[in-house]
Amino acid sequence: MVNPKLKEIEKNWLLQASIDEIQKKMDDNEVSARELVFIYLDRIARIDQSGPALNSVIEVNPDALHIANVLDLERANGKVRGPLHGIPVLLKDNIDTKDKLHTSAGSLALAEHFAKEDAFLVKQLREAGAIILGKTNMSEWAYFMSTENMPSGYSSRGGQVLNPYGPGKFDVGGSSSGSGAAIAAHLATVAVGTETSGSILSPSSQNSLVGIKPTVGLISRHGVIPISHTQDTAGPMARYVKDAVYLLVAMMGKDEQDVVTKSNPLSATSLLKALESPTLAGTRIGVARDPFFTQLTDEKNAILLQALETLKGGGAEVVDEVLIPSEKEKWTIDVLLYEFKANLNAYLQGISPNLPVHKLTDVIRFNQEDAKRRLKYGQSLLVKSDETSGTLTEVDYLNALQFDHYHSTENGIDAALAKDDLDILVFPNNLGAAIPAKAGYPSITVPAGYTEEGEPVGMTFTGKAFSEAKLIEAAAAFEKQTNVRKNPLFYDIMK
Repeated sequence: MVNPKLKEIEKNWLLQASIDEIQKKMDDNEVSARELVFIYLDRIARIDQSGPALNSVIEVNPDALHIANVLDLERANGKVRGPLHGIPVLLKDNIDTKDKLHTSAGSLALAEHFAKEDAFLVKQLREAGAIILGKTNMSEWAYFMSTENMPSGYSSRGGQVLNPYGPGKFDVGGSSSGSGAAIAAHLATVAVGTETSGSILSPSSQNSLVGIKPTVGLISRHGVIPISHTQDTAGPMARYVKDAVYLLVAMMGKDEQDVVTKSNPLSATSLLKALESPTLAGTRIGVARDPFFTQLTDEKNAILLQALETLKGGGAEVVDEVLIPSEKEKWTIDVLLYEFKANLNAYLQGISPNLPVHKLTDVIRFNQEDAKRRLKYGQSLLVKSDETSGTLTEVDYLNALQFDHYHSTENGIDAALAKDDLDILVFPNNLGAAIPAKAGYPSITVPAGYTEEGEPVGMTFTGKAFSEAKLIEAAAAFEKQTNVRKNPLFYDIMK
């Protein structure tokens, strides 16, 4: 860092600061949006791109400093758009931006793809005053590429993302891996990830972050490279619950190009209100212990058992040994296999005719032409999906769709909550992500502690559709009681 003022800002307060604290510093002229961008760009160069590199940021926005200038001028003239005004945000590399950034889903097939328009959520963020700082690396095709031992956080375009809490030692979590690692390492204030099944919750838990996987319909998916119209959603990843909620409400909105958003009954006001005086008192929380907690090591189990005691100490009524009736059903990924082809083909029809791929078959062929670079871990899921018709008319698909919906809702989360009159279910890390994902239900993960080696452990809260306010209140109260999050030690990020 060349500028001594920026060195002091980074050293003295930025690495602990929440969005509210950053906003106050900007209001008091102690830092500008432009200076924030400079600091984060410097950190990306030092921490992310030099050895051993985290590889979490796949590219930065060349216009970020100019955007920051404009937002600083607005503030100087008395216009502050809201909590995200002048806040640098990173986006997962499957989210369209109409600017100088590519949108590739980590694939070399789309390495030269520039989107023709902003995703709806990006329009919302720009309107809220956020600065799109860059794109984050990810598990290629949102981890829906191969079953051949492909690690979380690998893409042929961006390489392997590492976990800043233990580079090469701890799983970084997928598929929003770059978003998780980047925010843990303070390469931006907040980031946006996407989830089909665990892809926000997993990297958030593994990188000691708050991650919100909202109800399908809360945030528009238009302009996000898809897997499944049944399960896909974007969501915030942040160091604090309140910061995540600020990002969440900024992205919300009813979008004519994503009809499911018209089912959202929630307002930004209702979600922000849940942060005002968060409490666990009177909240009935069920512990889905078997088989989720039983998969953990003894050390991680002990951390989460202490977290459960914290919930009780905060006034929650904790009901142990809750069973999800459908948990042992023979779940499949068939819905995703069928929907991926149909959704991806539709997306690829809208990209530039000069690009080499316009349907899933093209992607498979493109990868085969240079397998050494493009198929380090194969593409078995792409091939299997391409074997479907792409019309969504198959009996097997329609049966799988009904199976997933019934067993995840009526015979799944709904039944478990109703049996013991529960408000919320809790799971360790992302181990309970699949059933609420199939239901389109919301989950929030919050840091719960660390192993002796320093690996993060998270507690995840899950509820019924559009129960975000209740989940946010519980998550914020839990965060306030525990306050366990700490910065990574394996990278000297304080320098």
